[in-house]
Amino acid sequence: MPKYKIAVLPGDGIGAEVIRAALTVLEAANLDAEYIHGDIGWEFWCREGNPLPDRTLRIIKETDCALFGAITSKPKEDAERELAPELRGKGLVYYSPIVRLRQELDLYACVRPCKAFPGNPLNYREGIDIVIFRENTEGLYAGVEFYPLSREVFDALCKNPRMKEFEKFGLENVAVSLRVMTRQACERIVRAAFEYARKHKRRSVTVVDKPNVLRETGGLMLNVARRVAAEYPEIEYREANVDAMCMWMLKNPLEHDVIVAENMFGDILSDLAAQLVGGLGFAYSGNIGDRYAVFEPVHGSAPKHAGKNRVNPIAAIMAGKMMVEWLGEVEVAKAIEDSVAEVILEGKLRTYDMGGQTTTTDMAEGIAEKVAKKMRR
Repeated sequence: MPKYKIAVLPGDGIGAEVIRAALTVLEAANLDAEYIHGDIGWEFWCREGNPLPDRTLRIIKETDCALFGAITSKPKEDAERELAPELRGKGLVYYSPIVRLRQELDLYACVRPCKAFPGNPLNYREGIDIVIFRENTEGLYAGVEFYPLSREVFDALCKNPRMKEFEKFGLENVAVSLRVMTRQACERIVRAAFEYARKHKRRSVTVVDKPNVLRETGGLMLNVARRVAAEYPEIEYREANVDAMCMWMLKNPLEHDVIVAENMFGDILSDLAAQLVGGLGFAYSGNIGDRYAVFEPVHGSAPKHAGKNRVNPIAAIMAGKMMVEWLGEVEVAKAIEDSVAEVILEGKLRTYDMGGQTTTTDMAEGIAEKVAKKMRR
């Protein structure tokens, strides 16, 4: 019986191709695992009205973790139009399956390592090594939205007098998204960042928000962070406004170490950091909770590239590396990361984004070959 059961969720577009590449590498490492396919994505929204079918949730609940590819998401009106005819007009509402997984499984920490591999022609600067902790379940992505605005909701929001001035536009013309943050969620994401910094001997943790404008939610985050930081005196604690942080990450990327932020700000900062180390072909993350985790390349489904065997699979391969590391397979994780680093440094295999013509399959096989050799030693 295999040691691990892993849910494999390819999703849409290039998701299937990059997940196949990641599995090629994991199989080369002889990871003792059973891989169980799960349906997820736009196809199942259109056919069934549910991009995350119940059968897939059952698979997830029977596995140790999941490896996820990519999904297509579209605006509300487009999602309704693309439903199968028999499903239209039934009140079905598209909701991102990856966001739903994060919330239902309480995968509160989105951890995004952004490391510049030596020799990568796309590096903004050599030596960049940033890890971003993004709170994954609350913030502006909590999904608490209203449009059009009902009188009942408007009257409740008028407890804050600033809301009243929007009535002049007509409630049918007003949309509201709430930034919901709790003390508990702020504390656990900040603590997760400090625990990571302590374990990996990182020098600093920077909490990023916008408390000078978002005084209540941003203020809550900072107050909690300052209290948690006092428990880790050996780690330098910093604070930054999100707009300034974007500038500083470009100006002095080597100055930053571990960064922690709420959901939307963490999303923005992690994509910026990804571009510093080569772009989305190198960007991967773990959505991590106390009992389960989902690992993914963070790029989209890129439908224009789907089926062409040309996209860079390194993000998906490194997501697999992060997954096995979380499972405790440190030797396998090191073999994968070292092999990726060697392939990049050698420069013989380069996908189109790196200025070459290597296929997705060839890149995966080149990395897998090195992994297999390392695991035989």
